[in-house]
Amino acid sequence: MAKRKKCILCNNKIDYVDYKNIDLLKNFINDKYKIQPKRITGTCSKHQRKISTAIKRARIMALIPFVPEV
Repeated sequence: MAKRKKCILCNNKIDYVDYKNIDLLKNFINDKYKIQPKRITGTCSKHQRKISTAIKRARIMALIPFVPEV
């Protein structure tokens, strides 16, 4: 059985995920700018919800594109 990943946000004691922190959010999206599931990133449920909300807010504020450029 594979070893379970630890939540990197819990390990670093990050409580609030800011939508302006693009360097952190880029770790949780793939090359097509889709949000990665928690089974791939290894985040806990609480932080996965905060990450997805922050990514959606960053998209609305045009900090992250919705789709890759052609």
